[in-house]
Amino acid sequence: MVMKKIVFGILSSLMALTMVACSAGGQSSSAALSSDPSVAPTSQAASSLPAETEPVTMRIATMKGPTTMGMVKLMSDVDSGNAGGNYQVTMYGTSDEFVPKIVNGEVDIAAVPCNLASVLYQKTGGKIKVTAINTLGVLYMVESGNQVQSVADLKGKTIYTTGKGTTPEYVLRYVLTQNGIDPDQDVTIEFKSESTEVAAMLAQGENVVAMLPQPFVTTAQAKNEKLRIALDMTEEWNKISTDSSLVTGVIIVRDEFLQQNKEAFDTFLQEYKASTEFVNANLDQAAALVGGYEIVPEAVAKKALPHCNITYIDGAEMKQKISGYLNVLAEANPQSVGGKVPDAPFYYEK
Repeated sequence: MVMKKIVFGILSSLMALTMVACSAGGQSSSAALSSDPSVAPTSQAASSLPAETEPVTMRIATMKGPTTMGMVKLMSDVDSGNAGGNYQVTMYGTSDEFVPKIVNGEVDIAAVPCNLASVLYQKTGGKIKVTAINTLGVLYMVESGNQVQSVADLKGKTIYTTGKGTTPEYVLRYVLTQNGIDPDQDVTIEFKSESTEVAAMLAQGENVVAMLPQPFVTTAQAKNEKLRIALDMTEEWNKISTDSSLVTGVIIVRDEFLQQNKEAFDTFLQEYKASTEFVNANLDQAAALVGGYEIVPEAVAKKALPHCNITYIDGAEMKQKISGYLNVLAEANPQSVGGKVPDAPFYYEK
């Protein structure tokens, strides 16, 4: 009964990001793509695991979208037998499909929205840790005209977006407010339930302004050649906040699993970091892998990847960026981070 209450509490508090809204259903990486012989293994880290012990199986949950795009090289290595660790990667449409599995111990590692990591930490009494940032901002202000050149130009406009009461709304309100624009008086924010609805608005009208995440921006541009990126919300965030960053996705791990399998988990982090570096350095091959795993079509991935801000940040820099970001969200709505900003044990230090 207690566990059901915890799961219900997490799901009701969940601030899922719209940029991962895709078709539901788990998908194992080994069933999604055969090995690509043209792609060299990310890592030869198998020797880092003790030869005399059975490899630890790490159950990893990801969502279709930018937070998984950086993992595709590692997923390919798993499928071709070239990964240094024993990983079982499953993709889901949304995070609420696997949150109960994290709580129940059925998932060991997960790629989740940053604020969800904070919510989980609070709701489980500190039983998860955040270990790395895997994606920075993916939100963009787009328009089907040529009227918006700066945040100031948004004044008086109607802005279509998704994510009412979640991270996209908080980001938009923060950027507007810090630029002297009252979100409730100077603009009209019209929320839609899905990014596809916002894309449809852009396709139907002239001089329509909207805030969308990647890869939906690229998908919308493919259907409307007049659509342009007016503002990168990550850049706008950085202009007004020197002690934080717009953080989209992070890697979390169950603390119990970490304590019992630290060496194996550190091997995973090494291979995951190498995977993100490969994706950023090899656009064509990465896009092919993204398409092969059916995250988005290869052609869309090729255009979207440079704008997805895939990264790998851990340690002190991770803590500084995340804590600053969560402080901004907490000021807007404490429940968006689970009631309060997490304390120091939230962050994994090697």
